[in-house]
Amino acid sequence: MNSDFSTCDLYDEDESLQSLPLQMQNLGGLQRFTGPIRTVRCYRDNGLLKSILNGPGDGAVLVVDGDGSLESALMGDMIAEAALANSWTGVVINGAVRDKTALSQLTIGVRALGTNPRKSAKQSVGEADSVLSFGGVTFRPGATLWSDEDGILVTA
Repeated sequence: MNSDFSTCDLYDEDESLQSLPLQMQNLGGLQRFTGPIRTVRCYRDNGLLKSILNGPGDGAVLVVDGDGSLESALMGDMIAEAALANSWTGVVINGAVRDKTALSQLTIGVRALGTNPRKSAKQSVGEADSVLSFGGVTFRPGATLWSDEDGILVTA
């Protein structure tokens, strides 16, 4: 994974890149990350997300649409540790996470709207590898995502 990039420079070179305007917090130990996108849609239920991150990541970034809910966390330190062990580069969550201090110690990228100590349901309700849209950006499986201190860019 090449962390030698700047989203500002990338955008200046290619204004067709989509820029996510949501002010997501940088919560993982890896502040800059990039990779091909995989997706999951789940609302207050992280069973499917956990299953995916326990499988091979091959350097991908999992983009999770939790419908912007901050009512319960979709990922915590144990799932993030599994993602790291399975070669995922990062996770971008349109929702909440928990175990903020522990996440900051792991060398994986984590971007989320915020935190909540409440855990989510585990019934694996959701949808994997579909096109997601939030914050005015479309996330397609296989597209490239870049994340750094200035924000998140995605290929159109």
